[in-house]
Amino acid sequence: MMKRKLETLVWLTRKRSIQFLIGVFFLYLVLVTLEIPFVFKTDFASVTTTRPPRLRSEEDSLRKESPARPLKTVSNADSPSQLAHRPNSSVVSALVLNDAAFDSHVNDGSSELYKQVKHAREVGRSLWEHLESGKPLTRTVAENRPGSCPGSVSLSGSDVVDVSGVVPLPCGLTLGSHITVVGKPLAAKPDFEPKITVVAENEPVMVSQFVVELQGLKTVDGEEPPRVFHFNPRLKGDWSGKPVIELNTCYRMQWGSAIRCDGWKSKADDDTVDRMVKCEKWIRDDEDHLEGSKATWWLNRLIGRTKKVTVDWPFPFSEGKLFVLTVSAGLEGYHVSVDGRHVTSFPYGTGFTLEDATGLSLTGDIDVHSVFAASLPSSHPSFAPQRHLEFSTRWRTQPLPESGVELFIGVLSAGNHFAERMAVRKSWMQHRLVKSGAVVARFFVALHARQEINAELKKEAEFFGDIVIVPYLDNYDLVVLKTVAICEYGVRYRLIKKN
Repeated sequence: MMKRKLETLVWLTRKRSIQFLIGVFFLYLVLVTLEIPFVFKTDFASVTTTRPPRLRSEEDSLRKESPARPLKTVSNADSPSQLAHRPNSSVVSALVLNDAAFDSHVNDGSSELYKQVKHAREVGRSLWEHLESGKPLTRTVAENRPGSCPGSVSLSGSDVVDVSGVVPLPCGLTLGSHITVVGKPLAAKPDFEPKITVVAENEPVMVSQFVVELQGLKTVDGEEPPRVFHFNPRLKGDWSGKPVIELNTCYRMQWGSAIRCDGWKSKADDDTVDRMVKCEKWIRDDEDHLEGSKATWWLNRLIGRTKKVTVDWPFPFSEGKLFVLTVSAGLEGYHVSVDGRHVTSFPYGTGFTLEDATGLSLTGDIDVHSVFAASLPSSHPSFAPQRHLEFSTRWRTQPLPESGVELFIGVLSAGNHFAERMAVRKSWMQHRLVKSGAVVARFFVALHARQEINAELKKEAEFFGDIVIVPYLDNYDLVVLKTVAICEYGVRYRLIKKN
């Protein structure tokens, strides 16, 4: 009897729960039915009416007014009326810098940046005034950059010693260039203060290492030249205690992220360089190579598997043993091979180009027998812009329209990048929106240290009409000035439109 009553109670409870859920469901349907029309009448309508207009073609392009912005701190002009009368053919940015900022003595770490900006502005102003004066150019002979561009460089014997460890590559490298060094690592010697490892007090460490570097031009007085490519084999190891090869780059005495090859092959999921691994495998002292080979051989023999023939190589450098090292320039980076075998690959560093590698440095515990560089560029882009520029009216930009535009594009560029700018002119700058004036694109370029490059840049800017020269000496650390110049130009451009 009690069991039947309990079952009845459970059934009633379930029935009430189901009725309650059905009621909640119908209430939800009523609310949704009432809510949907309200949303369509209010929110969606407001969103539709406030949506910005789409980018239209040149036939029905709409020029919308942009709000005025203060100009006293970013422009040379005193008023919008002066800006409106500025000619479209002006190739110089109206960007000005606040002199009071350079005279302030602030100890927040920005004083060094102020010094760089002040120096770049003063040098740039001097370069531009000399260029505008029409005086004959005084060609500067830059370090490691003679006037000619030989297709190959060959040094051997005493000639290598005479260059004090630096072999000039006058016009840098290009795709497919390769440098071959024949040398011999010297025997290890005791070092009480090695920089690559930690030693106990009064206990020397045996060290044998050498460095092969591709260097660039000096950028700042008192600093070492930038290291475009740094290759450092350490035969006796470093803090790891094992032979290792370290690769890196260095700009403004600041090292990048190093790649260390210590005998293990790069993983399959690691990024490759031109489909080559960054680090190849070699025999390490800490791996049981012989025992492992024997065990694998017996196991394959028992199960009847055909043995796969593999070749294991030792560390590519040995004390007193002659080697042939080749550095080649690929699409994605540098590739290093020793005695005909690929050892490592290193991707190109950000901010460096092949033409920046104007010198080969050989230092450390190495006896260099000969150096041979081939497939070098026959001309440097800085010396032969006419090879890249096509002075045709077809590629000239349209003058600035009197009304506003729908999109403004500022492109950061370097003074000697003539080929890159020409490639942009022939590609997306031929789009109908750019040609119609609905979209405006301009290159923002700072002055180069070489006056002959600035002279060619000025000719290019005056002919094509798409270059804005920012009058300061170009410096990678001051690229923000170009960004500010883009903002200033955008504000000035919108102020010259008619209502």
